[in-house]
Amino acid sequence: MEVRHEPVLLEEVLEGLSVRPGGIYVDGTVGLGGHSEALLRASAPDGFLYGFEWDEDSLRRAERRLSVFSGRFKLFRANFAEAPEILAREGIRVDGILLDLGLSSFLLEGSGRGFSFLREEPLDMRMDTRLPMRAADLVNRLSYPQLVDLLRTYGEEPRAAAIARAIVEARRRKRIETSAELAGIVARAVRPRKRGEHPATLTFQALRIAVNRELENLKRFLTGAPEVLKPGGRLVVISFHSLEDRLVKKAFREDARLKVLTKKPIRPSEEEVRRNPRARSARLRVAERCA
Repeated sequence: MEVRHEPVLLEEVLEGLSVRPGGIYVDGTVGLGGHSEALLRASAPDGFLYGFEWDEDSLRRAERRLSVFSGRFKLFRANFAEAPEILAREGIRVDGILLDLGLSSFLLEGSGRGFSFLREEPLDMRMDTRLPMRAADLVNRLSYPQLVDLLRTYGEEPRAAAIARAIVEARRRKRIETSAELAGIVARAVRPRKRGEHPATLTFQALRIAVNRELENLKRFLTGAPEVLKPGGRLVVISFHSLEDRLVKKAFREDARLKVLTKKPIRPSEEEVRRNPRARSARLRVAERCA
C-alpha cells in the first residue's frame, strides 16, 4: 500500500534549522522521508543527512524516496533516542537536528498494526516489531488499577476508570485482539469528549505511548542531542500532545547548553490545517546550541 505523508510545518522546520548548503543535518524520525527530502534539497549541493527510523517498512520506503540523493545521506534502523549516541560514536557533530514526534501516515494507514481505531487490525501498536510487548498484551494482562494508571498517565484520559472497567469486563468474556474490538468497547463505555473526536482517541494514544516507551525515549534524546550539535547548531522538535510538549519545553529551558529561540511554540497556519488536518495539534519549538 502506497501512503503519502505530508510533512508538517515544513517551511517552519527549514527556517528553524537555518538550513544551508553543505550543512550536516539529522532527521530523528524519518518516516516516509518527507522532511528528509526537503532537508537534502535545501542543503544542496553538498549537504548531508543522517536519518533514524524504527520501522523497517518505513525505512525501506524512505530509502527509495531519497535514492535520488545517493551519497548524501545515511539511514539507520534505530529509535531517535539512540541517535546522539550513534553519532557520538562516529565522531559526528551536526548543524541541525529535527525530531517530528507525529505518528506517520504509513503506521496509521498501511502498517496493519492496529494504530487506528477506525480499522479492524491486530492490536499491536509496535513501531518496531522487535519490541517485546504489544498493545493487546497490555489490554489483556494489566489489572484494573494498572489500566487506570496507564490511561491517566499516558492518555490524560479523564474517564480512565470507566474505560478500564469496561476493558476488564469485556476480556472476561473474550480476549481483546483487534483495534476495532477495543474501539467498540471504549465507545460503548463513554461518550466522545468533544464533537468530532472518537471516544477511544486517548485510549489508543496511551497504549501506543506505553508500548513504544515514547516518553522515556524522548527524555533520553533530549539529554543527549545537544552534545552532538555544533556551536550555533539548531534543535527543532515537533510534538503533538501536551505530555511531549511539556517535556520539550522543560528540557529546552533547563539545559544550560541550549538557548531557547521560541518563547511560545509555533503552530500550523489555518491553511495548512485545512490542507492537512493531522497538523492541527502540532507544536514546534526551536533551541540553539550555545558556543
